Amino acid sequence: MSRKRNFDNGPGPIPQRWLHCPRKAFSTVGEKFLAFKTPLDARYDNQVDDEFTFHPEMVFASAKNMKLKLGLWIDLTNTSRFYDKNVVEQMSCKYVKLNCKGHGETPSPDTVNLFIKLCTQFISQNPTQTIGIHCTHGFNRTGFLIVSYLVQAMDWSVEAAVNEFAKARPPGIYKEDYINELFQLYGDIDDAPPAPALPMWHCEADDDTPSKEEPEATEDNEDDDQAGGSTGDKKKKPRRETAQIKAVFMEGIPNVQPVTDMEITTEVQKRIKSLTGFKQSGFPGCQPVSMDRRNISLLQKPYMVSWKADGTRYMMYIMGPRQVFFIDRDNAVFQIEGLSFVSSHDRTRHLLDTLVDGEMVIDRAGGKQHPRYLIYDLVSLEGNQIMRENFSVRYRTIMKEIIEPRVEAMKEGRIIREREPIGIRRKDFWDVQTTSALLGEKFTKKLGHEPDGLVFQPIEEPYQAGQCPTVLKWKPPSHNSVDFRLKIVTENRPGMLRERLGHLYVGGKNDTPFAFMKATKEMIPLENKIIECRYEIGNGRQEGKWVFMRQRTDKSFPNSFNTATGNKITFENNYFLSNYCLILIKFFLLI
Repeated sequence: MSRKRNFDNGPGPIPQRWLHCPRKAFSTVGEKFLAFKTPLDARYDNQVDDEFTFHPEMVFASAKNMKLKLGLWIDLTNTSRFYDKNVVEQMSCKYVKLNCKGHGETPSPDTVNLFIKLCTQFISQNPTQTIGIHCTHGFNRTGFLIVSYLVQAMDWSVEAAVNEFAKARPPGIYKEDYINELFQLYGDIDDAPPAPALPMWHCEADDDTPSKEEPEATEDNEDDDQAGGSTGDKKKKPRRETAQIKAVFMEGIPNVQPVTDMEITTEVQKRIKSLTGFKQSGFPGCQPVSMDRRNISLLQKPYMVSWKADGTRYMMYIMGPRQVFFIDRDNAVFQIEGLSFVSSHDRTRHLLDTLVDGEMVIDRAGGKQHPRYLIYDLVSLEGNQIMRENFSVRYRTIMKEIIEPRVEAMKEGRIIREREPIGIRRKDFWDVQTTSALLGEKFTKKLGHEPDGLVFQPIEEPYQAGQCPTVLKWKPPSHNSVDFRLKIVTENRPGMLRERLGHLYVGGKNDTPFAFMKATKEMIPLENKIIECRYEIGNGRQEGKWVFMRQRTDKSFPNSFNTATGNKITFENNYFLSNYCLILIKFFLLI
């Protein structure tokens, strides 16, 4: 279809990528929501072939076939040009316009709160009816709000809610910043999965997409389905990684700048993706999973253990001379100046096409700060995929091919360590039997930085990009936390002094506190704010209690009930592990 159109007196062009976008979800989400793309009324029929038409009436017909009664219709778009809301209201369905910006940002906390309040009230009054909701394409904004409701109002875990939406409307939310924001709000950002690949319809050029001579209307500049995130690629081509202009590197590290040149960024990201064999978008590094009583039995296999540094995770790509790059968890690319690596075979030649994994720390000694990058795994050496080797081989190769050649080059004056911005070291790993020593105070005092737990590395397995269920991480209870909404309540009991208590609320449970704690002076100004607390295990004579850590100025919502409950169990599990870890490890090694 290639008709020339004049939009001067018409409704305007159809939205970009709308034509081949699936009309609606396969099923309801959480048995309450039906997600769909925005319908276009009959005024657009001259731009749309019959097979692609999607009038508002068709939504109700489809819902009827699914044996659903639509009672509430929520429109998230920023325009009223797509259809007449009266058509919806004539179907005995309440229409609500909830303007929600799509391009460049996730729904605001106010929008989320309003959406949850609106849906909660409707469902309580109409428990058998369904809520229809759409943005332009019915994926990212729609999915974000539905997931937020499931977590806050229905106590779903964020993982389950994201998966539920993806199952009903595949591939689900595919903007990485939306997924990360959901896990930041309701879970652990470390557990956020990579965004799925863009659906085929997103990569296809619609015949009806406005040309350069037919600019799209500006009143609904709200494309929520750009590739990647707020800096998504607007062209009709498969998804590519993007430069993050506002990316910030770890504080205190000199000579590092974010790469803003899109061509360089894309080249680095593509090469790293190729070297790791990572098929999805986003950060390609290996992601460990939390150790618990269910997976600790893996330690009957050969494992090594190291401390988990309280630093920042980066992969480092050595492309060549003056081309050394760091990649963070957001897949942003940074370049460091003044850092060199030489070949073990010819120390006059710079190392090429080498990818390692590690973490940046700042060691403190003698009243000075010493930034260092600790390499704990090797993916590629001069284009050769060392990641296929077992960890023992990779671990030895780090020292032989990266660390030792640098040391020799320093002795020869080829590398002047004092002029380099950071130090480079291989992170130490030990036999798993040394775990008890790593938990002791003697070891932690030797470190120049704060430890943040332990990492257990399988010896006989290759490096795995993405989440790896056999690489285990463990944090002590003092490093796990829950975010609550705080309400200060003053209690006056007969015969007792007045006492201020902190009532701790979680998402979806606004009527009943999850827990209580004594309100300290620093907590008094934080009424109705989000605060971070850790759980302190009881000692038998005293019950466990929540301890205030800090205000979360970066968060607008508390954790969900499931997250808070799960984390409390994790605290108890971790306490158990802290005291009996060595016994358990020995037990499983003897199986």
